[in-house]
Amino acid sequence: MESRNFKLDTEWNVIHYPERPNGFGILTIGDERHFVNSSSSFWTQNEGKRSLLNIWKNEGYTVFYSNLYGRHWGSEKSVDLTMRLCSHIVRNEILNTSFHIVAEGMGALVALKLLAINDFNIRSLVLINPILSLSAHLEQEKENKFFYKKLIAELEAAYETDMSMLLERLDRVSAGPAFNKETPVKIIQVLSGNRAYKQSSIIKDLSVKWEKDDLPVTISYVLPEKKLQVGSQIVQFFTKHEQVL
Repeated sequence: MESRNFKLDTEWNVIHYPERPNGFGILTIGDERHFVNSSSSFWTQNEGKRSLLNIWKNEGYTVFYSNLYGRHWGSEKSVDLTMRLCSHIVRNEILNTSFHIVAEGMGALVALKLLAINDFNIRSLVLINPILSLSAHLEQEKENKFFYKKLIAELEAAYETDMSMLLERLDRVSAGPAFNKETPVKIIQVLSGNRAYKQSSIIKDLSVKWEKDDLPVTISYVLPEKKLQVGSQIVQFFTKHEQVL
């Protein structure tokens, strides 16, 4: 069996099995275009994602992910479903219970909330072109009125509240991600498009504080033509953090 699609709550999820399992699992949390349905997913339809998936499976990793209610923007219900998915995997699969996480774009918002949960054990965390702060992302998107209006509608749907209430909540949250000294983090910034360059500027500013706090955060900048190297980079990072079971 190469993969298994199954439902939790209203959402489809999928687990991809390697031919020769190495005992470690990768939870992936996707960006805006991510989806899972009853028979397919963005990871199997998109050429770049399929390439990453095949690299990880060839290295023995079991890969799993959820549709997460579509454009979730790091909502509490998407975090809760992710935790339920991980519990399901622990109960039903023979895997080390400390998972690697790969999160892209808005998926980073879920990953960072998981990182803040004390009893949720993350082996290592890879963030690809991450949105590290929802409030900073909102500010950045204000420049484009059409996309900003669309973003507001998506946020209100994801958080099931009106924007004024959500903004109040965001004001009470720290602007920067709360990394810790226990979880190794690798940020991969693929420098394609205006948003990616703006994000890299935010990351560069934040990295000064991470270095000062002696946090295990490394940053890689990748040109678009070198994107195919990302899968191997991630595998190298994972294997460094598999010595302690």
